[in-house]
Amino acid sequence: MAAKRVRLRDLVERFGGELVGDPDTEIERLATLRTAGPGDLAFLANPKYRGELAATRATAVVLPVAERDASALPRIVAKDSYLYFARVLAFLNPRARSAPGVHPSAVVSPGARIGAGTSIGANCFVGRDAEIGDDVEIGPGSYLGDETVVGQGSWLAANVTINARCVVGARAIVHPGAVIGADGFGFARDGERWFKIPQVGRVLIGDDVEIGANTTIDRGALDDTVLEDDVKLDNQIQVGHNCRIGQHTAIAGCVGIAGSAHIGRNCKIAGAAGIGGHLSIADGTVIGAATAIVATIDRAGVYTGMFPALPHREWQKVAARLRRLDELADRVRALERALAQRSPG
Repeated sequence: MAAKRVRLRDLVERFGGELVGDPDTEIERLATLRTAGPGDLAFLANPKYRGELAATRATAVVLPVAERDASALPRIVAKDSYLYFARVLAFLNPRARSAPGVHPSAVVSPGARIGAGTSIGANCFVGRDAEIGDDVEIGPGSYLGDETVVGQGSWLAANVTINARCVVGARAIVHPGAVIGADGFGFARDGERWFKIPQVGRVLIGDDVEIGANTTIDRGALDDTVLEDDVKLDNQIQVGHNCRIGQHTAIAGCVGIAGSAHIGRNCKIAGAAGIGGHLSIADGTVIGAATAIVATIDRAGVYTGMFPALPHREWQKVAARLRRLDELADRVRALERALAQRSPG
């Protein structure tokens, strides 16, 4: 954490909120309620942590409006205490940037256009007719193919691959090992062998998108794979060819999305979920962890297909009963028919 001392009054002037207590209280770090000490600012977002609030050693806290008087410490009261805390954290811990310029070991092809204030790290490759905007940072070992576009203010970490003709919008963050624009998984059967279908589409990524480490986004077969503005992808996600992901959707780690799936806006998809190909998911849908989606969802809601963990012996009993559901259903129907026949009239 950065050691940047700041007064509570300065934070309120910058980010808003109600200040309760000494406005000249100084903090220099942010910490959780449990681990905070003198000089730290902590926050409460979930009422179940009130006990930790009572015991915290923090110098000051950020509280939601409903918990305004839950502490006697100097405090900032905010409509969304978690978001407020995140903004203060970003303010006190700005990302260190590399100096502008092209490292001597980088290779920039003829015709590539490099914006002002842009940094290209060691052992990078920038292809023919690539276009890189102003104030972009490209980490060591990254590869940008021919005719790629990277928008203003984006940050590509080390060893990022963006293949030919793919487009990344402004202010994107792409973490190490991400691959954008690899071939989609497309094959046609040729007798007993597979014939590879050329993948000639692109990947088009909007503004303010974040892509996690080792996440892979395949180019389209004919049409483009599209991520709209403000999409957030965690680590180790697979996005198949011709997919479309709507604005403000957030997807957690290890999710697999098969080709030509269309995911709506403002969706939330938890870790290890699987999304089948050629289906659609409505705007505002929430999908639970490890849930398999095999049919279109046309109505927003919360969908869960994971069976929660049980002690092994109990799980064996439940599994044994599940295997007999068809048999039990047949018996119930038989009983219903027998009762119907016995009923008078």
